[in-house]
Amino acid sequence: MSAPVLEPTEVLEPTEVLEAPRADLPLRLDEFGAELDAIRQRVLDDLGERDADYIHQVIKAQRALEVGGRALLFFSIIPPAWLAGTVMLGLSKILDNMEIGHNVMHGQYDWMGEPALYGKHFEWDNACPSDQWRHSHNYMHHTHTNIVGMDRDVGYGILRMSDKQPWEPYFLGNPLYAFLLMVLFQYGVAVHELETERIRAGEIGFADKTEMLRETWQKVRRQTLKDYVAFPLLAGPFAPLVFAGNITANLMRNVWSYTIIFCGHFPDGTREFTIEETENESRGMWYYRQILGSANLTGGKWFHIFSGNLSFQVEHHLFPDLPAHRYAEIAPQVREICERYGVPYNSGPLLKQFATVVRKICKLALPWN
Repeated sequence: MSAPVLEPTEVLEPTEVLEAPRADLPLRLDEFGAELDAIRQRVLDDLGERDADYIHQVIKAQRALEVGGRALLFFSIIPPAWLAGTVMLGLSKILDNMEIGHNVMHGQYDWMGEPALYGKHFEWDNACPSDQWRHSHNYMHHTHTNIVGMDRDVGYGILRMSDKQPWEPYFLGNPLYAFLLMVLFQYGVAVHELETERIRAGEIGFADKTEMLRETWQKVRRQTLKDYVAFPLLAGPFAPLVFAGNITANLMRNVWSYTIIFCGHFPDGTREFTIEETENESRGMWYYRQILGSANLTGGKWFHIFSGNLSFQVEHHLFPDLPAHRYAEIAPQVREICERYGVPYNSGPLLKQFATVVRKICKLALPWN
């Protein structure tokens, strides 16, 4: 029997973040995990034509936005055309990164058998090489979610995002580093594997990362030539306007991606863990950690699509290999299970969640926090 289908416009209301789970939860984690496994299996058993149609429609929309946006930029001497073209190109980049690239690279559509949608071979419109992303994100982050010292997404090697991270004077710049990471997010992700925190500590040097830097430079160079040389040159006398439109579109994508991702991992109510806390964890405990380390965002159909359905970050961390457009359907089921077991389920509107993220970034810049 397949999971009940809800309209994608249905939203989850914010829920109170509980301070602690039920006292008997440790004795029931296997049962808790089994119920979540059952949700996953129901979706897997129901995968089919509507999932294939969905991703094909999103790809078609992304390509139309990109072609239309770039075409309008070539006529950008007319201000409305520049604005429309820039917005369309920015939206196409958001779809390519969030709803297509990120989700396809998780293997969510491998079952379709289409080479273009095979996660291990997919390359996206981003400065970060896909192979590096698959290691740092799909493996390191999703296996060791919010474990300080193992999950490098906790601060991206740049920020202090947990009080479990020892303070050092460098972190006084936390708000500035966060702003720079936001506007340059694709490049921050591209150097994720550089392990800047280990370089700062003197544990490794740049020479140890030669191959990684070579691959990253090749991808950054290709992206730079495409957006800032090739397309502007094709526009002839309108080259400066096309150049500006491409920069603005990339900025749109960077700021939006950063905001959605940070709101899914670091608002009030989310937890980080020590390595010792997660030793020998069971499947149920792994699920429990994913939920405590994640937060959802409330919104409507288009908000969820353009967030890559990472507005359902809880469900994504539980089931990263399920097609993300299914998260809206299973979120009420996951929440109901969490309520029965007394597990905190963090959900709230974007602005509220982001405000708490900004507060955390500023707070953790100081040595007494």
